[in-house]
Amino acid sequence: LTAAAIGILIYFQFELRYLYDHFMQFAVSAAAFSMGLSIYLYIRSLRAPEEELAPGGNSGYFIYDFFTGHELNPRIGSFDLKYFCELRPGLIGWVVINLAMLLAEMKIHNQSMPSLSMILVNSFQLLYVVDALWNEEAILTTMDITHDGFGFMLAFGDLVWVPFVYSLQAYYLVGHPNAISWPVAAAITILNCIGYYIFRSANSQKNNFRRNPSDPRLAYLKFIPTATGKGLLVTGWWGFVRHPNYLGDIIMALAWSLPCGFNNILPYFYVIYFICLLVHREARDEHHCKQKYGLAWERYCQRVPYRIFPYIY
Repeated sequence: LTAAAIGILIYFQFELRYLYDHFMQFAVSAAAFSMGLSIYLYIRSLRAPEEELAPGGNSGYFIYDFFTGHELNPRIGSFDLKYFCELRPGLIGWVVINLAMLLAEMKIHNQSMPSLSMILVNSFQLLYVVDALWNEEAILTTMDITHDGFGFMLAFGDLVWVPFVYSLQAYYLVGHPNAISWPVAAAITILNCIGYYIFRSANSQKNNFRRNPSDPRLAYLKFIPTATGKGLLVTGWWGFVRHPNYLGDIIMALAWSLPCGFNNILPYFYVIYFICLLVHREARDEHHCKQKYGLAWERYCQRVPYRIFPYIY
């Protein structure tokens, strides 16, 4: 539906460059909307049954619960607000903004084709979004869905941070063109492919094992049994580091920034922020898994000593 709507707008010669010219206004408007949504979510959570409250957002302190989310999965009828916002508006908005930046670059610089740098950024990030939407069932096992409530943190992240911060590379290239050679483009593409392969194959191993650990095709995977009945993988990517999906994510984030060159730190804000985010999330995961799996988790940590970066961290 979004693609069809964009196609119609372009057909009727609507200037998507408008998104570039009013980037900050759109970001501020999205922030105001996310604040309004967060207030609504908190007010309605006050009437939610105890069993529907989030384990991580039920402290009794207003500011903390408002920020992290008081209700786990607020719904309007059968419509899950958190699940929808986690995948749809932010990710699709990110792609739309990137496309607008691509068209703005062509218009402003009077180009018949987008620059190679802009093509790489758009292609890499489009692949990431398509992968997330294609494998959307995988989000059901993430901490965002199973543990965190839907409050300001996720609302702002989904509706503001993802579309407007994750598109900074494309936004930067409009005002700061960076010509790269084909060999450099090939090297960056290889780096992105390596990151994507690690990210996707690690997530697929975990998700397939969780769905059906007795699948004969997964017989090569070794695991440590836990008291919960689940197994902790100690082979494949999960025997390499404890969070190989995070490693792949970070490699891809670096590949998205490299087409912008090295004249400004702005395009690298995302990868710097993302490393900080994933290291913090890994610490939360570590605490959660230690509580959940106990001795089995300690055995796993002995088998797999590195958390994200092999031989470093």
